[in-house]
Amino acid sequence: MSVVGRPVRVVIVDDQPLIRAGLGMVLGAQEDIEVVGEAEDGARALEVLSAVRADVVIMDIRMPVLDGVEATRRLSALPDSPKVLVLTTFDTDEDAFAALRAGASGFLLKNSPPEDTLNAIRVIAAGDAVVAPRVTRRLLDRFAGRLDTAPAPADDRLDVLTEREREVLVLVARGLSNVELAERMHVAEATVKTHLGRVLTKLGLRDRVQAVVLAYELGLVRPGE
Repeated sequence: MSVVGRPVRVVIVDDQPLIRAGLGMVLGAQEDIEVVGEAEDGARALEVLSAVRADVVIMDIRMPVLDGVEATRRLSALPDSPKVLVLTTFDTDEDAFAALRAGASGFLLKNSPPEDTLNAIRVIAAGDAVVAPRVTRRLLDRFAGRLDTAPAPADDRLDVLTEREREVLVLVARGLSNVELAERMHVAEATVKTHLGRVLTKLGLRDRVQAVVLAYELGLVRPGE
């Protein structure tokens, strides 16, 4: 999958040279993916991305100088920012959730098969989230209990949603796929995609992952529901 007829441009950010080299070899062998830069920490990544244009940034979490979470937050605040794919060990790196909240479009395990990495890059470049719905739910269930447990402040952002759109947001946050949503709501899958697209647009969200995070933050759903 290319981006408007050209290869997906990727920047690799990781403090381990072997990982950067390995990813570079795998990605460089693909006709539809082009590695346009690399960096050893978040600060250097911001410098590189000020000089080259990328579609996707593969971002490590634990790095010196500037970690992946803060680098992701700063990138996401920029206009026309590249999508961020977090690279994490997950079992020990609890900053993965923070990275999603900072604006990442998904995450991968560092020991993921090469084909998973390639697919994730293509999916994110196409504008979707790399995290499968059920995996998203398990991730949030694991980390939500570690977030601030104080009641969420009053928020009127949801007022812009119709009742149907709010229903879609809740079901997405509970981990249902588009096919499952269509079955639950007795509508076509294309209709579900339309509703979800409107939810993202109205709430100013980038993708499905950010919609799930917002739903948890606003208390629409709770871990284990």
